[in-house]
Amino acid sequence: MEYIIFAAAMVGFILLIMLKGFYDYKKSEKKFIKTLFDTYGTLPQREYKPEQFENISHYYLKHKDGFSIDDITWNDLNMDEIFKRMNYTYSAAGEEYLYYILRKPCMDETEFARREEIIDFFRAHPEERVAYQFIFSKLGRTGKFSIYDYLDYLDELGQRSNLQDYLSICLLLASICFMFVNMPLGLAAFVFVLVFNNVSYFRVKEEIDPYITSFAYVFRVLEAVKELQAQRSHFQKNGSSKTDFAKKEEADALSREFETLKKCGGTMVSFKRGSFLVMSGGRMSGANNPLEMILDFVRMGFHVDLIKFNQMLAQVRRNLPEIDAMITALGRIEAMIAIGAYRQSLTEYCVPEFTSEKVIRAEDLYHPLIENPVKNDFHTDKNVLITGSNASGKSTFLKTMAINSIFAQTIHTCLAKSYTGALFYTISSMSLKDDIQGGESYYMVEIKALKRILDLRGSADAPVLCFVDEVLRGTNTVERIAASAQILKSLSRGNCLCFAATHDIELTHLLEDIYYNYHFSEEIEEEDIYFSYKIMEGRANTRNAIKLLHIMGYETEIIQEAELMAGDFLKSGVWHRLDCKITQ
Repeated sequence: MEYIIFAAAMVGFILLIMLKGFYDYKKSEKKFIKTLFDTYGTLPQREYKPEQFENISHYYLKHKDGFSIDDITWNDLNMDEIFKRMNYTYSAAGEEYLYYILRKPCMDETEFARREEIIDFFRAHPEERVAYQFIFSKLGRTGKFSIYDYLDYLDELGQRSNLQDYLSICLLLASICFMFVNMPLGLAAFVFVLVFNNVSYFRVKEEIDPYITSFAYVFRVLEAVKELQAQRSHFQKNGSSKTDFAKKEEADALSREFETLKKCGGTMVSFKRGSFLVMSGGRMSGANNPLEMILDFVRMGFHVDLIKFNQMLAQVRRNLPEIDAMITALGRIEAMIAIGAYRQSLTEYCVPEFTSEKVIRAEDLYHPLIENPVKNDFHTDKNVLITGSNASGKSTFLKTMAINSIFAQTIHTCLAKSYTGALFYTISSMSLKDDIQGGESYYMVEIKALKRILDLRGSADAPVLCFVDEVLRGTNTVERIAASAQILKSLSRGNCLCFAATHDIELTHLLEDIYYNYHFSEEIEEEDIYFSYKIMEGRANTRNAIKLLHIMGYETEIIQEAELMAGDFLKSGVWHRLDCKITQ
């Protein structure tokens, strides 16, 4: 009786632990769901490890066709930080697709309308948004590698066959049968085959174990597809407090994505069947689970997990286009949710309007990474040359224009009160560095970057919008002005709209028939300098480089001599040797 009571107590204790675990899980689940409601549009707090961030680009690299934002432009505009600012996703599929969108400007207004439908639906229906986000959180990320790395990794296994494993099973069964004919010989044969099967099992198991991770994300993708379909079916059937109009709204907005998920998910049904043999967390782990221990003996003797692995491998290889299509559909849905959350986080934004004219019109335009930005209005149908003092805002304005032109054609959201422009190919040459490892000077890096813009202008089948900051700053004054004038003249031709910033006032005169002149200025009061960061018409008529030396505490002699030299040059047009005495 005491043993029965003890056994019952142990069973009760185990059940209590299981119930506590289940309760804690449900409690954390509810807390997370509440967080999804409460933090919608709150700045993401995620930290990125370098290797994790590098993998985010792999969906884009796999689908890189046609025009895209190239690496120079991406780095010029600090788009990595901008991506982090708007990455409200919870799955690898979502964040990789969001990255892809930012690097692939869309040229199809019909596609913008479809994206807008999905964004608007989830912003208007928080319950559906949270339900979908919870499913995406379970899909999760992939750790050090992209799902596409894992899928490519499978190619290293080469072609595989189950013939040897089937032969091992047949030999084991034959030895068992032979025991009924001749027990000693049959038993010896059975032991020999069993040992052979075990040895060969561990050899193959060691070979395939690293690749099982590749199946894990595919498995989670299929689970996410199943859960999303169930969630959608539940909503359309019950609707909770939603109206019939809302049901139709979701059906219209997500019809293409769910059509893809249903079609492609159906081709992978057998992938999940029996997958526990391979995917079980306790597989060959020495766990104390009695069922797993029995299964481990079956695996070693009959190679059932090796056979299933090869079947799963063949199915993944056969259905790579379907897997890619499911990841794309899932990623697209979550990316649209993230764009909606990003909009929610903004103080002001607009949905852009597009025109066939080579023009940009913007009101209250601002930069996404500046905490308290100064907003600018701007309208041009002609190339623009911007001058101004150091730190006056030229480069920031160029980046603001470039980023918003990309935003217009990617996330269909501009940081402005209003924005109208053409569907452009956007490209820049702004924040370049010399290539020490490649042995190239700054000038060589710069002329290569400018050449790619000229090449795009000559070959593009759409208007090109280019941004150039300080043309040819890496060479001497005379040649810089001459070459810059000709390059900017060339960029003004054809179907190209060019924005350029320069310190060379000479260019504003040389190019005034081709470029509109704009400038930024500043005011100096006592020992400080004030910038308005407002763009104004006309060329700059102030300089502040020497004044900034004074404000920063440089020696008075350096300041005075520099001012004398500059004033003398402006009068005579000639620089004098430093050992010559300069007078006012």
